[in-house]
Amino acid sequence: MRECFEPQFEAMDRAELAQLQLERLQQTLLRVGRNVPLYRKRFAEHDIDPETFADVADLRRLPFTTKADLREAYPYGLFAVPLRDVVRLHASSGTSGKPVVAGYTRNDVKTWSRLVGRVLVAAGAGRDDVVQIALGYGLFTGGIGFHYGAEAVGAAVIPASSGGTRRQIAIMQDYRTTVFVATPSYALHLAETIEAMDVNVNSLSLRFGLFGAETWTEAMRAAIEDRLKLTATDNYGLSEIMGPGVAGECLEKAGMHVSEDHFFIEIVDPATGEPLPDGEEGELVVTTLTKEALPMIRFRTGDMTRIIPGPCACGRTMRRIGRIVGRCDDMLIIRGVNVFPSRIESILLEVEGTTPNYRIVLERKGALDEALVEVEPTEELLFDRVAEHQALLDKLGRRFASELGVGLGVKLVEPGSLARGQEGKTIRVVDRRGIAR
Repeated sequence: MRECFEPQFEAMDRAELAQLQLERLQQTLLRVGRNVPLYRKRFAEHDIDPETFADVADLRRLPFTTKADLREAYPYGLFAVPLRDVVRLHASSGTSGKPVVAGYTRNDVKTWSRLVGRVLVAAGAGRDDVVQIALGYGLFTGGIGFHYGAEAVGAAVIPASSGGTRRQIAIMQDYRTTVFVATPSYALHLAETIEAMDVNVNSLSLRFGLFGAETWTEAMRAAIEDRLKLTATDNYGLSEIMGPGVAGECLEKAGMHVSEDHFFIEIVDPATGEPLPDGEEGELVVTTLTKEALPMIRFRTGDMTRIIPGPCACGRTMRRIGRIVGRCDDMLIIRGVNVFPSRIESILLEVEGTTPNYRIVLERKGALDEALVEVEPTEELLFDRVAEHQALLDKLGRRFASELGVGLGVKLVEPGSLARGQEGKTIRVVDRRGIAR
């Protein structure tokens, strides 16, 4: 069996795991039924008594929790503990412009650290490694989540944060980085910069890379491994559930092991909500089993994946999910940042001189995603001076960067020129990135 961070759980007997899941689920349902108004109301509406749950399969009787529920409860309405017991707050962007706020108790932070530690060890990292984290720090969970996990493992941590590619490379050279954590597209961009700087990649100390936060392919994995001379693994997390650490690949690279002692997973048909069998692709639904501050009951992640049947050769007994192949809603992931077309529309409505008729064109130039927003201006602006056009483009560029968290190109097009669908609606997204499964 390959090395585990917590073998007593990661290689747990499946029957014992099922019993542990049931006990933790019962505790969670009792806690949210007592402390969270939304769940207390829903339990009453569906005539559900949490004390009667005798099987995890009974979860299917409960309604889903959605991102809309989180937004409506903004900021603390779904917390199951008093704010005085919350020691950490993170947030992710939402379609309405309001962030989804995630809270953590002291125990939540300790659990989070251990679960990210599991992912790191499964991917090859250990206490002798130097881990360079090139994910953003701050309200985004990625950077700090991996930081705490690496410290739990006992590795040396370099909190490099995102961007500054030449600086990242200098750090790799000088500090002898052995484990690199980033988005896959940024890893390829870094590889291109290494080549442009004429740095011999074989002179680096890189051994392993953990990549996630956006969709990527086996072809991208092969390119990263070839150009950075490391072993690349996939991992999964989301702020509403915890952040990184929900699941991660081992060195078999045969799917991401879910920490099922902390998360109960389902795959459902995104259209009907009905459960799907193992191996069939659908929407991932997660119920937290140990989260104290922000428990989630049947949370619809919007992420499309499948449960991989059968055991893994590594010896871990936790079930695995396949690569996230996309979203079942309209969210786009650009350079690891969630971008909703509806948010772009709301910004356009606030800026004088533009109409809500727009199109997002996505392309991959080199290793990085590029997004261009084509906008139909008002008729009045169309006949204004070129200087006025440029001022509008600059203003939109700044608004997109500050409010969406990623730079988008902007282009003005003639009114009525954007392609319409059969119902007369503007085709909002043209994806030319060629992402294959």
